[in-house]
Amino acid sequence: MTKTHRIGIFGGAFDPPHNAHVAMAEAAIAQYRLDELRVIPTGGAWHKPRNLTSGQHRAAMARLAFDPLPQVVVDEIELNREGPSYTIDTLRVLMAQNPGAQFFIFIGADQGKALGTWREIDEIAQGAIICVAQRELPVTAESPFPSHDIPTQALKLPNLPHSATDIRARVTHGQPIDALVSKPVALYIQRHHLYQPAR
Repeated sequence: MTKTHRIGIFGGAFDPPHNAHVAMAEAAIAQYRLDELRVIPTGGAWHKPRNLTSGQHRAAMARLAFDPLPQVVVDEIELNREGPSYTIDTLRVLMAQNPGAQFFIFIGADQGKALGTWREIDEIAQGAIICVAQRELPVTAESPFPSHDIPTQALKLPNLPHSATDIRARVTHGQPIDALVSKPVALYIQRHHLYQPAR
């Protein structure tokens, strides 16, 4: 019997990609026995209130960050697409390119709560298993799972409270980020003068 190819989709701004992103990728590959994980930097992020760093820089940093994971492929499909970028468009393309594959979409808890607002969410849920990151929280903490009826599964993660927003702020204020991003990513940020205050 032919083994079904298992492909994960992990999208995000990756502005910059940090250690918690890598931990999430490692967990996804291990827990869902993925043959391949497509890391997809966001293109036209209709839901982002700020301008993103150029796609070229974000894709380059993603390649550096995820390089230790051989199953990861950094895919620029959304960066090459004009206009707003939606998960359903990406999923349709990948399904057409990989007939018969089993797809998994990995998202954070905040996105999990907002699934009901996603474009064509019913078609997404039919085409892929949606896996919501669930951090190891205290028993008294509120459950990160949303109240909608879209089927999801859990991706169990260690509690790494890294934030790209915090990392950008630290760079802007000249504070160290070595504990939050990989050394190659830190060097890339420094070399290209990313997240520096406006002169």
